[in-house]
Amino acid sequence: MTTMNETPKASFRLSMLIYDTRYRSLTIQVIFMFLLMAGATWLVNNTIQNLHTLGKDFNFGFLEMRSGYDINQHFIQYSNDSTHARAMLVGLLNTLFIAFISCVAATVLGVVAGVLRLSKNWIVAKLMSIYVEAFRNIPLLIWILIIFAIMTEAMPAPSAFRGANPSASMMLFDSIAVTNRGVYIPEPLFTRSLGNIDIGIFLISLDLIAILAAIVGGIWGYKALQRRAERIQNATGVRPVTWWKSLLLIFGPVLVVLFALGFHLGYPELKGFNFRGGIQARNSLIALWLALSIYTGAFIAEIVRAGIQAISHGQSEAALALGLRPGQTMNLVVLPQALRVIIPPMISEYLNITKNTSLAIAVGYMDLRATLGGITLNQTGRELEAMLLMMGIYLVISLLISSAMNLYNRSVKLKER
Repeated sequence: MTTMNETPKASFRLSMLIYDTRYRSLTIQVIFMFLLMAGATWLVNNTIQNLHTLGKDFNFGFLEMRSGYDINQHFIQYSNDSTHARAMLVGLLNTLFIAFISCVAATVLGVVAGVLRLSKNWIVAKLMSIYVEAFRNIPLLIWILIIFAIMTEAMPAPSAFRGANPSASMMLFDSIAVTNRGVYIPEPLFTRSLGNIDIGIFLISLDLIAILAAIVGGIWGYKALQRRAERIQNATGVRPVTWWKSLLLIFGPVLVVLFALGFHLGYPELKGFNFRGGIQARNSLIALWLALSIYTGAFIAEIVRAGIQAISHGQSEAALALGLRPGQTMNLVVLPQALRVIIPPMISEYLNITKNTSLAIAVGYMDLRATLGGITLNQTGRELEAMLLMMGIYLVISLLISSAMNLYNRSVKLKER
């Protein structure tokens, strides 16, 4: 019986790290890692030496110093006696607010424009094409300045609303006033308010918590009702009527809570040289919101159009053959499938909106860039600390947005067996 001897394995040699393909990629990665670490070490040491030469150290103690400046819009309590840390928090909340409302408005506008651009009506399709090409090919900063100039120069002054025959009048049953100082809208008030909880950083409204709990409870009840209707339909073949129950579950709890809290609206009124009461949306906020929404909506419209066109025409033809109307075909068949194509590039647009909010400094909107990266930086002289902190905050916000959208993207993508 003949035995076969195995070929002895070659011993490891240092030259294999370069010439052997099994080790070459690992060698290159290790070399680049050491080069990157060496570059980072040199950069840090060089920065520390330069700061030492200028008589500076590296610390964030300036955040506990008195800010000494006012912020015209803040969602939490703030005054010029507050610290720079609180001013940074106010700017961060302003940034998150404008980013959120801009993302919502840009999404609605982009979806509508993207669908209408595929309309068979030639006029509608061309109008949407003009909108897309006009807004996405002109820099965002220019649109911000244009809208801000219109709001400031073309809108009437508060004094125009005074007199027996005023040259300007309020809108929607005298509830909204559009002036060159901003837009005044009614504010929600409660005669039987539950009060607030002070957690040190800011106040938490118990009224808002109660309203949110009612909304969440209503949505949960609506979904439970729909699951029950589906079980009955699967068992009997007949789906029960649920529309009035759905409306009652969605709106009923909220209306009950609002009635219990004594909800009413506080309308703005002209007193003296300006309006008092209500909520003032400053021109800087409106200009930034409209510009971000309309500008980004043009890009989202193209994403939606491409996503719809990526769906096979056979899907629409099959839906029409089943008797679905064109609107139902778009809402129930085409758009749900197009979401798998639309969502990934939409993440980039939401990130762009968040980062483009830093252009607010051009119109005086006090966001994170204007507070931490503007006035605080100039007052304290802590350029490196302020910039690193601001970069880190924007990075965290962007990563959170990406993570949330990626989770949603995984929930709508096709599940392979």
